[in-house]
Amino acid sequence: MSAPDIILSARQLTKRFSGFTAVNGVDLDVERGTIHALIGPNGAGKTTCFNLLTKFLQPSAGTIKFNGRDITSMAPAAIARLGVVRSFQISAVFPRMSVLENVRIALQRRRGDSFDFWRNQKVLNDYDAEARERIEEVGLTEFISETAGELSYGRKRALEIATTLALEPEMLLLDEPMAGMAQEDVSRISALIRRIAAKRTILMVEHNLSVVADLSDRITVLARGEVLAEGPYETVSKDPRVVEAYIGAGHG
Repeated sequence: MSAPDIILSARQLTKRFSGFTAVNGVDLDVERGTIHALIGPNGAGKTTCFNLLTKFLQPSAGTIKFNGRDITSMAPAAIARLGVVRSFQISAVFPRMSVLENVRIALQRRRGDSFDFWRNQKVLNDYDAEARERIEEVGLTEFISETAGELSYGRKRALEIATTLALEPEMLLLDEPMAGMAQEDVSRISALIRRIAAKRTILMVEHNLSVVADLSDRITVLARGEVLAEGPYETVSKDPRVVEAYIGAGHG
C-alpha cells in the first residue's frame, strides 16, 4: 500500500498567549483529496489551531508545510497565492452588488486587476464566463442577477464560497461553514461542500457533529489544545476519551 499523499502537515504546532498555552504540540496531516474535520469541545483550541494553519496567527513553535513547502512564516495572502484559501477570509459579498458582480470582483483580484471599478464594460464582461461557472458550481445560477444583500443566509454563504473558488484554491479551509444555519441551509451547504470537494482538499472546523459524520473522511479531535484522537468518524466517535471530553465539557 502506497504512503498517503499529504497536502498539509503541521508538526508540534504550539501557540502561547501570555502564559496560557492554547495549542500544545499538535501534529496534523491532511491527505490530498479528502474532507478533514477539526472538532472538539468548547475551549479545545480549534479556532486557534485553524488561525495558525491559515496564518492569521503566527505559531510560538512548530512548523506548517503545504505541498512539502514550509509556510510557517508566510502571510495569509502569500499562502493564498500558493493555493491555500480560507473561506470567508475574503467575504467579498458586497450587499448592494449582484451575485455575478461579486464573483467577478473576486476573479479580478486573482488576476491582479483587484478592484478596478473604472475598467470598461468589455474588460469586465471578459470575466463573466468564468464567474458563471463558479456561480453554477455553488448552485446560485437562478440568483445570478439578485442583489447579494437580498439572498438568504445560506445562499450568502454559498456566494462567499463562490468568491473563494474564484481564487482557484487547491485547498479550502472552512471555518464553521454551518454556523447559524437552518436545517434546510445546512443540507444545501453540505451538498455543496461534497460537490466542491470532488476536485479539492477541504479542512473544516465544524460544531455540527451530524455534518461532520456525514461529510468527513477523517477527523482530528482536539481537547485542551492537544490532539485527543484521530481517524474516521465511526472510530473516533466511539473513543471513550472523546465521549468523556464532550460530556465533561458540557456546553460552556
